[in-house]
Amino acid sequence: MRTPSFAPAAFAALLAAARACDAFVVPTSSRSQVASVGRTAYDAFSTSISASTTTTSTSLSMSMPDGGVVVTGAAGGVGFAYAGEFLERGYDVVICDVRDCKAAAKALELRHCIDKPGAGKIFHTKCDVSDNKSCAKLGEFAKKNLGTVGYWINNAGVNGGRRALMEVPVEQVELVVKVNLLGTLLCTKVAMDIMAEQTGVTGHIFNTVGSGVKGGGTPGYATYGATKRGLPQLTASLVKELDEGVQGYDRKTTPGTVQVHSLSPGMVFTKLLLDDSTPELRKFPFGVLAAQPEEVAADLVPKILAQKANGGSVEFLTTDRILTKFFERFVLQKKSEYIDDDGNVIKVPGEQYDETGVRALY
Repeated sequence: MRTPSFAPAAFAALLAAARACDAFVVPTSSRSQVASVGRTAYDAFSTSISASTTTTSTSLSMSMPDGGVVVTGAAGGVGFAYAGEFLERGYDVVICDVRDCKAAAKALELRHCIDKPGAGKIFHTKCDVSDNKSCAKLGEFAKKNLGTVGYWINNAGVNGGRRALMEVPVEQVELVVKVNLLGTLLCTKVAMDIMAEQTGVTGHIFNTVGSGVKGGGTPGYATYGATKRGLPQLTASLVKELDEGVQGYDRKTTPGTVQVHSLSPGMVFTKLLLDDSTPELRKFPFGVLAAQPEEVAADLVPKILAQKANGGSVEFLTTDRILTKFFERFVLQKKSEYIDDDGNVIKVPGEQYDETGVRALY
């Protein structure tokens, strides 16, 4: 990315604010410095971002289907949207969730498969990712229906509600750890075992990170943040094991190749984000940085398919995108199309929403 030509102090303030978003907090001083940059700086910055974005998008090589896709936690939200993007690109997809996925699969089929030449096929099953036997059954289901598993997206996750740790029931703490961390470990192990035996095929596993991943505090989400903080370490360890082996042991040669990557969808308007949120949080940062599941999936799936090197990182809220959104909000005073000035979700006529303001995808 080329650095835009405006005051270094203002740019530093923007970067500090962008980094602070990991904890859903941006200092007021940073916001005021952003606003003081002015339209001239925005124009220069936009030109820089445009050039950077063009270069990035043209470098994404779209591959033809090289095995099917598994998406966990896909009965709704961004997992559901990922499935739709893969289907339209010709990939057969297995979706799973702890709840019944039948309605989700039907909606995906109607929207992305029927009367769509070259579209993939959708398969669905139930899976509790925190249970090793359930994960093993998911692996068998995927092999049976996909034949070859090219991509495995560990998307399932829960936040446990926004409460101080001292006020969270221990059962809720256990649930968050089991789904977010143990679930990712179990599914990754199943996926690695499958992919290692697929002769001549490179399989890709994507572990979803979230708030807390950079080490910033996540007050109200201590357990969630801790689980997400651990995932980059898991991914880095597996990359080392796959590329270099484990010291003192013979490195195992397998018929297939396995790669493990990080996937960061950023802030997505789903129950995971909006549940227990306050008007202030919804105004900022959600109203500035959060996006709809379809927008996130449309951006990330091509990046997922373009990933070739082990240990890659795919993210929606890139620094370029964060800074652009900050300029639009704090310099151009552009209002959110999703959150009003009082911090309420803007409900589009004809769409359905639950009590937290989450839009139904089907």
